[in-house]
Amino acid sequence: MRLFAILAPLAMAAVVAGGATAQQPKKAPAARDWSTHVVQAPSGAYLIGNPAAKVQLVEYLSYTCGHCAEFVAESKPALKDGYVRRGSVRVEVRHAVRDPLDMTAALLARCAGPKGFAGATEAIFADQGSWARIGSRWWQANQAALQSRPELARLKALGEASGLSPLMRGLGMSQAQIDQCFANPADLNRLAAMADASWKTIKGTPTFVINGKTGGGGHWDTLEPELRAAGAR
Repeated sequence: MRLFAILAPLAMAAVVAGGATAQQPKKAPAARDWSTHVVQAPSGAYLIGNPAAKVQLVEYLSYTCGHCAEFVAESKPALKDGYVRRGSVRVEVRHAVRDPLDMTAALLARCAGPKGFAGATEAIFADQGSWARIGSRWWQANQAALQSRPELARLKALGEASGLSPLMRGLGMSQAQIDQCFANPADLNRLAAMADASWKTIKGTPTFVINGKTGGGGHWDTLEPELRAAGAR
């Protein structure tokens, strides 16, 4: 009897402890990072974010556009790292190519593929002040001498001389990958077709379309209120 008297409270304590453990709430699963969900549309444009996002934002951008570089830098913390990451906004990037340097940058960024496109785009815009200046001077000095070479060969030379290709190597792109960026005329033609379609729709860059309607005013501080009004959270 004495042994039973000693064991009984212990058994009861174990039952209570087990019940307390069973009643502990389960941890909620980590929220999905939609900014890593990147696919290519039939047009060739890259789509970044939740396909079911309430806000569908189209960005018409040019890599040699200074205002575009400012927009990408200003908007990233709230747009890409906030609204897109949480899944309330999906971004479609449509290229509006303006010049050979722009075409070279676009070919390299797109060559990074779905996983690398966003990072390559941000890096290219962040370093625009350097490669755009160097590349523009080099192109003016060498354009005539390059005329006899195929267009992709000219753009490849421009990529190296401007610093764009070295920038991509710094992001982890191999030389073989860079060579491939300038090897397929179909890639160039597809990008040129996208650019032509863009310029038939817009008058300048950056231009934004929110759920099918042009808006945003060309700047992040005017675009964000419209995104929030459309449902960005």
